[in-house]
Amino acid sequence: MKQSDNPADPFKKALAEATKVMADDPELSVNYSVDPPGMNDDTVRLPQVSRRMTRDEVLLARGTADAFALRRRFHDAKLHQRYAPAGDMARDLYEAMESARCEAVGARHMPGTAGNIDTMIAADAERRGFAQITAASDAPLATAAGYLIRHLATGRDLPGGAQNVMELWRGFIEEQAGGTLEGLEDTLNDQAAFARFARQVIDDLGYGDQLGEDPDSEEDDSTEESQEEQDDDQPDSTGSDDEDSSDDADASPEQDQEQSQDMAEAQVSMDDLADQEMSEETELPEGDAPLEPPPPPPHSDADPNYVVFATEFDEEVRAEDLAEPAELERLRAYLDQQLEPLKGAVSRLANKLQRRLQAQQNRSWEFDLEEGILDAGRLARVVANPTTPLSFKVEKDTEFRDTVVTLLLDNSGSMRGRPISIAAICADVLARTLERCSVKVEILGFTTRAWKGGQSREKWLAEGRAQQPGRLNDLRHIIYKPADAPMRRTRSNLGLMMKEGLLKENIDGEALEWAHRRMVGRPEARKILMVISDGAPVDDSTLSVNPANYLEKHLRDVIAMVEKKKAVELIAIGIGHDVTRYYDRAVTITDVEQLAGAMTEQLASLFDSDPRARARVMGIKKAS
Repeated sequence: MKQSDNPADPFKKALAEATKVMADDPELSVNYSVDPPGMNDDTVRLPQVSRRMTRDEVLLARGTADAFALRRRFHDAKLHQRYAPAGDMARDLYEAMESARCEAVGARHMPGTAGNIDTMIAADAERRGFAQITAASDAPLATAAGYLIRHLATGRDLPGGAQNVMELWRGFIEEQAGGTLEGLEDTLNDQAAFARFARQVIDDLGYGDQLGEDPDSEEDDSTEESQEEQDDDQPDSTGSDDEDSSDDADASPEQDQEQSQDMAEAQVSMDDLADQEMSEETELPEGDAPLEPPPPPPHSDADPNYVVFATEFDEEVRAEDLAEPAELERLRAYLDQQLEPLKGAVSRLANKLQRRLQAQQNRSWEFDLEEGILDAGRLARVVANPTTPLSFKVEKDTEFRDTVVTLLLDNSGSMRGRPISIAAICADVLARTLERCSVKVEILGFTTRAWKGGQSREKWLAEGRAQQPGRLNDLRHIIYKPADAPMRRTRSNLGLMMKEGLLKENIDGEALEWAHRRMVGRPEARKILMVISDGAPVDDSTLSVNPANYLEKHLRDVIAMVEKKKAVELIAIGIGHDVTRYYDRAVTITDVEQLAGAMTEQLASLFDSDPRARARVMGIKKAS
């Protein structure tokens, strides 16, 4: 068998074996991936370790492996689910405290794991910016509660950022649940007792309404008698979930000593190998390509720390693929019918826009050229003097012909009704108007595939509800009209916005970055991106498990990136909501009836040759 050329492979193999021993599960599969770490029924996914084996990579992999192994060893999933609360916040608190319990119990059996897990906690806290948080309202309460349980159970101080988050909430938690926390020591080795303890802490913190039914109250006396009889008949079987959870604690001293010795031997061998590998300067031979795959690019160019839990369920789809042609025609007819009274006003504004554009499209010619179009005005010179050569002329290109405009429409549920109808018809009229002026137009829409998270959230729940998973919904980015397609071929596509069930959540930051990425790749010299939205980004699934400003911060970061690069001119129109707090060049309308006028004025101003006139319309104080 050929030996691997990757110097990290011996360490990865040793870590995998140690993880199986600590988890007390020899059939456990251990993988290394650039994807976020996770664990399911039969597999643990650890952070990738490259062939260079940097110290940070090794320590993070070991800490993550220890955390998963200890949860595998000291955690009963069925018992955990039995006591799990129903509400999101209560469940997050419950999950965080149970993870802390497993790690604390593991640290007592094998003290070396505590330091490894500290490294994992430090890396996670740094990634989430915990050290910079100054107010408790910006820190996740569930994470702080887990940190406090771990601190009280082990007596260990937490790494800097994690310590900061814990201290921000510690006073509140101890004030509300101080009496309950005094019983922590008595429950650590009994998962069922600890689950009841955790539910009481959740109730003390004010989330008792999210606990749901008390599982202990569902058992009546007859059930208890039946259980006792079953225990008498089958003394060797496990009688209850409570007994399941305390198998390790009730094991014989000899068995417990053997298991601890196995775990210690596994970690010692792994420690020796890791220290040996890290002490050697491992370099790639010159000219050789790395064997490990490069880390994946960040999910966002604007913010490398922006996290997306899953991208395999996202879709970028053409409008005609979401409905049959006959349905699109029917929806388009319905759209036209709904907006019949508005068409006259919109058409007048479109004609006004066209006149303003064509006024700058007056022909400009270069004369006295040797080739081109024969200049009839110079023929008199040839008649008067036949030796005079013929004169030709060539029309100059107008300044704005080499231009593309993208209309990015918010397709969220809050746009349902008249707002989305008017946005659709305005996009239609503007596209046809700009086409007549030789300006290409692209029409895009953005929403999500589902309410409340879709398949991304289902995957997250199945994989153990990782903390702070990032964006947790399935994106749907819709192409209603590509820039190079004529409007006559895509007119019916805009009727899709009338389709029942299409409009759901809105994640503006990723949609804006998607539209910007499409524009940057186009050959036109001038690129204009107009965003039409009715407020801040909102996705209940994402915001329920991340900081409240998670999506809003990303939108601001994307806007800052677009404006800094200056490859695209960005403008925005807010319908009923002030979007000037996000976009420098924006206008807010209070009535959707004003949308057509706002769109035409905004676009016309961008083609105005007078910079002061542009500044007046765009709301810029000074024109450069």
